[in-house]
Amino acid sequence: MNSQATAIFNAFARSARRNPERRALTYKGRDWTYVALQAAVESAAFRLNAMGVRQGDRVAFLARNSDVYLVGWLATQALGAMHVPINFMLGASEVAYILDHAAPRALFVGEEFMPVARTATESATAAMHLRGISELLDDSPRLVIARDALDPAAQSAQLAYTSGTESAPKGAMLTDIGLMYEYQSCIVGGEYSGADTIVHALPLYHCAQMHCFLTPNLMLGADNIILDRADPGEIVETVKSNQATSFFAPPTVWIGLLNHKGLKPEDLRSLKKGYYGASIMPREVLRGLQQTLPWIRLWNYYGQTEIGPLATVLQPEEHDKRPTSAGRPVLHVESRVVDDDMQDVKPGEIGELVHRSPQLLSAYYRDPVKTAEAFRGGWFHSGDLAVADPEGYIEIVDRKKDMIKTGGENVASREVEEAIYKNPAVAEVAVIGVPDAKWVERVCAVVVRRAGQSTSEQEVLAAAAGLAPFKRPKEVKFVDALPKNPSGKILKRELRKMFGDTFAEAREASGGIERKSGGQS
Repeated sequence: MNSQATAIFNAFARSARRNPERRALTYKGRDWTYVALQAAVESAAFRLNAMGVRQGDRVAFLARNSDVYLVGWLATQALGAMHVPINFMLGASEVAYILDHAAPRALFVGEEFMPVARTATESATAAMHLRGISELLDDSPRLVIARDALDPAAQSAQLAYTSGTESAPKGAMLTDIGLMYEYQSCIVGGEYSGADTIVHALPLYHCAQMHCFLTPNLMLGADNIILDRADPGEIVETVKSNQATSFFAPPTVWIGLLNHKGLKPEDLRSLKKGYYGASIMPREVLRGLQQTLPWIRLWNYYGQTEIGPLATVLQPEEHDKRPTSAGRPVLHVESRVVDDDMQDVKPGEIGELVHRSPQLLSAYYRDPVKTAEAFRGGWFHSGDLAVADPEGYIEIVDRKKDMIKTGGENVASREVEEAIYKNPAVAEVAVIGVPDAKWVERVCAVVVRRAGQSTSEQEVLAAAAGLAPFKRPKEVKFVDALPKNPSGKILKRELRKMFGDTFAEAREASGGIERKSGGQS
């Protein structure tokens, strides 16, 4: 049997030929050399091919991180098939929606998610093979790969469903050539090296861990350590025992590391490169990282699924001068900040961030209307509000959907969150807008206290006292944890659902709380 591999598989195979006996990855004590990993991938590709998977077919995966998850990803690329990663936190009906929309030839599932998968496939209209993901590590013969036989026309490598706020997720079609551009941007922007040892703890179903870190580092011949979850204690021990040099996490996980009771900074002494992204890093948390782990060089990665996902990078040497910046566009990305008429706004003015890049999705799968809307004016619309300075450094102000409109004024949730983080007892905070009969929306803060510390509503409000009155929170809600997706993004839509009615009831019981903060004036 022959197959037409993608550029991604061919790049991995070349890396394996250059580094056959180097350790490619380890997972739960299982070490894989590059030559052994390639053999496993080609055996898995044979099994997929025997199930009827051909070039362009979709193959879905519902599982936690593991070595076999990576084997499955690369096996789809050996066949020229489309990898469909599914968020393992979704319920059966949500999984069924993706299965119906993507219509995969097969669904490979981790054992703990098999009940959800069975329910989802029973309710889905699309027919598919349902298999345990461990079956991909069998003793199948190796598929004969047509090396470098890539069609000049870009073929889709992955169908990545966005975790956005709309009623139904969109399937972003990421091409193999687009992802190859993405990998180049990451390697250059992040100063990757084949000599690195990288810890991968965030979900591989998410494009940040898979496409910004794991796949490009495999192409360089680096040593990769896969964890199945982002547990602070396990991360520290893994870095220490493997003398890891590189680690990526969203701010929420970095916060967890800093607050980990067993943390000894010296245990992370080998860590030279630290990357953060997926959400905005609060300035106080960044300062804490720099003070606790001063030897780590930090990169801020900004982007979104549709661009592969990296769009801009703030380099380590740029942090002191611009600690809240997302940096400048990477190697293969062009960005602008525009108004509603697609005209560039002046430096310092707020507009929407738009991009042009070969990294971008080719389309939203089976959705020409949303595709046309996203690319209106010939640029991809990110949905993020931003400002740019005269040197082209971009600062993300807020998501368009998270901008709070209160009493006719716009309030950026990030600005309020930065103020509240000055309270040392605040571990995490999310600022949201909730419905209000008078102001349309009210500014409300949801706070997680640091372990073993206490703070009151008035103390949290006092931290924001330097803001204009209309920006100050009108109420504070304390919770044990903020809702997040597996990539660490805080789910503000869930907070709005959870606390919209609660805040309204509290206002009625107190006779209104404008008195606490002086109202909107």
